[in-house]
Amino acid sequence: MTQSADIPFSVLDLSPVPQGTTVSKALANTLDLARHAESLGFHRYWLAEHHNMPGIASAATTVVIGHVAAGTSKIRVGSGGIMLPNHAPLMIAEAFGTLAALHPGRIDLGLGRAPGTDQATIRALRRYAGSVDRFAEDVVELQHWFKPATEDQAVRAIPGEGQDVPLWLLGSSTYGAQLAAALGLPYAFAAHFAPEQLMQAVEVYRRGFRPSAQLDKPYFMICIGVCAADTDEEAQRLHTSTQQQFLALRRGNPGLLPPPVDDITAIASPAELAGVNNTFRYSAIGSPTTVAAKLRAVIEATGADEVMAASQIHDHAARLRSYEILATLRDELRKAA
Repeated sequence: MTQSADIPFSVLDLSPVPQGTTVSKALANTLDLARHAESLGFHRYWLAEHHNMPGIASAATTVVIGHVAAGTSKIRVGSGGIMLPNHAPLMIAEAFGTLAALHPGRIDLGLGRAPGTDQATIRALRRYAGSVDRFAEDVVELQHWFKPATEDQAVRAIPGEGQDVPLWLLGSSTYGAQLAAALGLPYAFAAHFAPEQLMQAVEVYRRGFRPSAQLDKPYFMICIGVCAADTDEEAQRLHTSTQQQFLALRRGNPGLLPPPVDDITAIASPAELAGVNNTFRYSAIGSPTTVAAKLRAVIEATGADEVMAASQIHDHAARLRSYEILATLRDELRKAA
């Protein structure tokens, strides 16, 4: 198992748009959180591509990555992820080649297979329905565009060719694990919203890994939900915003990130809550003591090489505080290792 002292901690930001605020404020909060994360020693700051989601402001993911990278100086910035079926690989190579030219040595490109939206929006994105089935081929094509061009190459990614942009594969099933292993790429698992196949995916990835020019041994990152506060009660209350958001999504009515409520059972049935809370089985929600215990358990179970935390908290100050607590716990885990 990887030792806690060796494990970087990172941030996944969905640029949440809380009820009562605006997209502009949400994006301002994203930059503020990124600067805060950098000052706290977090390793990377990733943003996610979603479309037709009123509560998520990072649809134009490369634009927000550029904004965050320009507003910080050291932290790695990247995508968690770019949904490759929505894009031509050449255009992604050009976009991330541009980001890498502007911010050398700081840009990551995490790639997802899901479209990150609904069928009607897929059509509006002008990508064909079968593009998901070409994901493996598109990843290989994207790798090609980042390689130095040959003399007789008719089409080139400019910027892009020859740029050092590490590729990651993201997933919530064993498919991504298999592909990441076959291509010798680092692999990140989305346990913050799809935990069911986590342990199988870890095993598949490590067992099938083949060294590549980018990576000589497996590198596995787990993304979990984190909602840390000074007491268990406060954290559980803050977490009701995430519970409500997932409930709304499952009910087919996604919206802005709602404020917390005192009694989540008043607005959700026992069956709904059981389903939603099962989604958060690997999430760390509670006081520093509670969160520390959960972090140790998750690291022990998975042998993760890196932990990424996603925190959907309505109040921006409480969200900053959650990451402050997480940074303190990270440092304590390192001292104890």
